[in-house]
Amino acid sequence: MTLTDHTVEDLLRELAPQVLGVLARRFGDFATAEDAVQEALLAATRQWPAEGVPEHPRGWLTQVAYRRMIELVRAETARRDREERAARRSGDDRRTAPAADEPLTGERDDTLVLLFLCCHPTLSTPSAIALTLRAVGGLSTAEIARAFLVPEATMAQRISRAKQRIHDSGLPFRMPEPADRQARLAAVLHVLYLIFTEGHTASLGDDLRRVDLSEEAVRLTREMRRLLPDDSEVAGLLALMLLTDARAAARTGPSGELIPLAEQDRSRWDAAAIAEGTALVTAAMARGPVGPYQIQAAVAALHDEAPSAADTDWPQILALYGVLERLTGSPVVALNRAVATAMVHGPAAGLDALAGLAGDSRLAGSHRLDAARAHLHEMAGDRDAAVTHYRAAAARTTSRPEQEYLQLRAAHLATPPPRP
Repeated sequence: MTLTDHTVEDLLRELAPQVLGVLARRFGDFATAEDAVQEALLAATRQWPAEGVPEHPRGWLTQVAYRRMIELVRAETARRDREERAARRSGDDRRTAPAADEPLTGERDDTLVLLFLCCHPTLSTPSAIALTLRAVGGLSTAEIARAFLVPEATMAQRISRAKQRIHDSGLPFRMPEPADRQARLAAVLHVLYLIFTEGHTASLGDDLRRVDLSEEAVRLTREMRRLLPDDSEVAGLLALMLLTDARAAARTGPSGELIPLAEQDRSRWDAAAIAEGTALVTAAMARGPVGPYQIQAAVAALHDEAPSAADTDWPQILALYGVLERLTGSPVVALNRAVATAMVHGPAAGLDALAGLAGDSRLAGSHRLDAARAHLHEMAGDRDAAVTHYRAAAARTTSRPEQEYLQLRAAHLATPPPRP
């Protein structure tokens, strides 16, 4: 069987976490297993496009990575012996290299275990994101570095430190105990949400979106949904991603300029993604318990199902944001609720709601508050105040498309309207 390079890359990305799970479970050494899998992936990248994909590609990758893992573990053991620093293991031989001819099975799928391991609470959020994209998403260090606009060496150090921290923690390669699982699941979903958010609206750079990140977040969340089909918040997060990403094609113009939601051509929205996301969140909320991702998905569904901006059910959105604010206490949710308040009760009411956020340190340095104020002042007809806040927001954002949009709004409002 022969495949294009792009298809080989997709296949390897799908298989990588499965093979890593086999090795990490067998040897109990996540960091070394990840190195071995990366070398197997490189071998496949070189061989498969020219020679064809093996009949059992997962088995091929597992065996190649397994042999390399044995080499790495034995080399490390020899090094420790030479330096007289080897310590006797207390009955746990998971890190000892097995015989090279010992059979190895790769049938078990440990993707979920990997996700929990990569999102362990001892890791910082940036480290957890990077490690998840590398170990579970199958992205290369260079790809992750490009996505977050940092040098490859910097990202490599971040990933290396994350792997070392997991290694030093002595965490066994298994699912968390039930008492710890729900808290750890929340961390996993949060990391997937952040990956998607960065892909949907990049925080830095010249492009509004980073499609590779948003697509990878959707893929990984689909995998979570497959492994945890009865979890309402997993379904809610997937629904939120689908309903948000459904508008992607209409979010930018021919030159990559940002087009706000109210001005988008809704015929360009992805109807299939909207239908799937709406069905997911409807079923999840009926099943319960209802959590933040489901509520956000319900808000996104109300936007997506409205035939026009004028037909948006803002009273229902306002009610949902009220529930979400009580659940999360998030200042960003409070900001969105203030905008919804303006859409229901008028811009003055919205500006009053925003006033309470002025001293929130969690919004310090963010452009969001000034952007919301500018929008509501524009709604109220106060052009001067709107210009001031649009310019302030433009000065704070690090996204070029957002900056250009905000500057354009300020320039438009600063131009005196034509005399009647």
